[in-house]
Amino acid sequence: MITTRNITKSFGSLQVLKGIDLHIDRGEIVSIVGPSGAGKTTLLQIIGTLDRPDVGSVCVDSIDTTTLSQQALADFRNRHLGFVFQFHQLLPEFTALENIMIPAYIAGTSQKQARERAMELLQFMQLTDRATHKPNELSGGEKQRIAVARALVNNPAVILADEPSGSLDTHNKQELHQLFFDLRDRFGQTFVIVTHDEQLATLTDRTIHLRDGIIEQPLSEAPTEEPAEEPAEAPTESSETPEAPTAP
Repeated sequence: MITTRNITKSFGSLQVLKGIDLHIDRGEIVSIVGPSGAGKTTLLQIIGTLDRPDVGSVCVDSIDTTTLSQQALADFRNRHLGFVFQFHQLLPEFTALENIMIPAYIAGTSQKQARERAMELLQFMQLTDRATHKPNELSGGEKQRIAVARALVNNPAVILADEPSGSLDTHNKQELHQLFFDLRDRFGQTFVIVTHDEQLATLTDRTIHLRDGIIEQPLSEAPTEEPAEEPAEAPTESSETPEAPTAP
C-alpha cells in the first residue's frame, strides 16, 4: 500500500529526515509518534505528496508519486488520498453536506453522485441531522467527524491524519479514535496518523517511533542477547582415599 525507500529531507542546513524506509499494508492503522522536531509531520506531508523528498521514493497504491508532475500529483491527491487536520479546516460559508462534497466536485463527480456519497457518510457518522448546519453551528467533535467524512468522499486508498484529536476533549477524542477503527472495519480503510496522544498510539495496529529524523526501534523489539552459558565445572578429585590392593 505505502512504501518509502531512503527518504531524506532537509530545510537549509537542517536535515529533518535521514533515510526513512517504511512499509504500511492496506487496511492497517499506523501511528507515527516522537518528540517535537522528530520529522513526523514532514514524513506525513511527503507520503501525502504535499512535499517532495530530496532523495528516495514514495509508492502509494502501487504508484511512485516522486515521478509525477505537479498536475498529476494534484489529481493523485484528490483521488487516492484523504487528509484530516487538527483544526478540521472546514469552509465556514458552506454547510456540513457541502463541505463533504467539495473534493468530489473537484474530482468531476456529478452533483447527484457526490450528494449520495456525502449523505451515506453522514449517516455512517450519525450526523444526518447536521447536514444543513454550517461549521459555526457544530460542536468540535461534529466538525472533526465532518472533516473525516470529507476525507472519505472520494473513496481514497489512505487517510493521512495530523494530530486529528489534538483539539478535542476526552469524550470526543475517544469517539474519533473509535471512528477510525469502525471505518477500517466497514470500508477497509488505511490510516496513517501523526499523534502525541498516547492512548491513540496504543490502540493502533503498529506504532512508528521517529527521533532525530530516523525510525527508532522500540526496546521491546530490540534483539536480546542470549545469556552466556556457564562454563562446565572442572572435575574434582575424590576426597576418599583409594583402597590399597589386597594380596592374592
